[in-house]
Amino acid sequence: MSSVQESVQESTAVPGRSPLRAGPLSAVWRPRTVAVPLLALAVLLLGTLVNCGRGDVGIPLGDVAKALLGAGDETSRMVVLDLRLPRSVTGAVVGASLALAGAVVQGLARNPLASPDILGITAGSGVGAVTVIVLGGAGGGVGGALAEAGLPAAAMGGGLLAAVAVYVLAVRRGLSGYRVLLVGVGVNAVLTSVLSWLLLKADIVDAGRALLWLNGSLNGASWESMRPAAWTLAVLGPVALMLSFPFGALVFDEDTARGLGVRMTATRVALLFTAVLLTAAATAAAGPVAFVALACPQLAVRLVRTGTPPLLASALIGAAVTVWADVLGRTAFGSVELPVGILTAALGAPYLLYLLIRSGRARTS
Repeated sequence: MSSVQESVQESTAVPGRSPLRAGPLSAVWRPRTVAVPLLALAVLLLGTLVNCGRGDVGIPLGDVAKALLGAGDETSRMVVLDLRLPRSVTGAVVGASLALAGAVVQGLARNPLASPDILGITAGSGVGAVTVIVLGGAGGGVGGALAEAGLPAAAMGGGLLAAVAVYVLAVRRGLSGYRVLLVGVGVNAVLTSVLSWLLLKADIVDAGRALLWLNGSLNGASWESMRPAAWTLAVLGPVALMLSFPFGALVFDEDTARGLGVRMTATRVALLFTAVLLTAAATAAAGPVAFVALACPQLAVRLVRTGTPPLLASALIGAAVTVWADVLGRTAFGSVELPVGILTAALGAPYLLYLLIRSGRARTS
């Protein structure tokens, strides 16, 4: 009898997936789900070391590591811990939050083109934050504006309202991925027009501060400015990971998901609320960093080879991509320092065109 069971198990085994059993408990071991996050984490740590060492005052990687451990000379510790490390940590938090939110939104919409910046969630957060900057006169400079308690709240409120508008307009006897995408593009266009109107109404100082923020910049990053985004990721990141099982069931139709014990409405609301808060907190910390939420989950899908965007791998890849984009923006163009959002847009826009072309061909065939 045992030999028959073993032969059945061998015949139904899936390549790349090894069953694990311990008494009544069973699981599936997928090496890629562990290897890819570990590789992304290593790339992220290397990017942080490089980002802390490059600049007007060059510091070797060994001295950067010593400063991070509390050793080394006082000048190196001051430059690394007080000036450059907050920028790198902010980039990692923002990238992880956006990529995790993008993975959730793409899974909910069942569409690789869906992301918070395409669906208008990022624009909604931008409208809320720019309203505080322009009409409320928040702070002096980007760092002062980000330190204002009203800016994260306004960004979260704007993103939540935009997400609710997209959800209400797109839900019609079920949730169609393409209907969500079309409604989101329309909401995004409306909110972009509102942003333009706010900039026209502002004086030149507030408009300049808002434009710098809208490009997605880490220039004003500090330990104080990144705390709301860090706390949001620390609280909602584990929540999103705990919802990974019902999230994976969303690839099936409504009846199949209910048969697996997943309450579709409650799961969607919880996941959508998580994605909106992550996007809004990241946008409040650094501005709209474009295309991280779109491209990184799809990169994780191709590396891990899963049906839905893997949440942990997406978050770590997003953090690594954002930190390395900041390294390139600060050091690759000589004395000219580009905001991180411009680099991610330059890298992500061609990928968006590729997804559009591939999606069009799939629908035609």
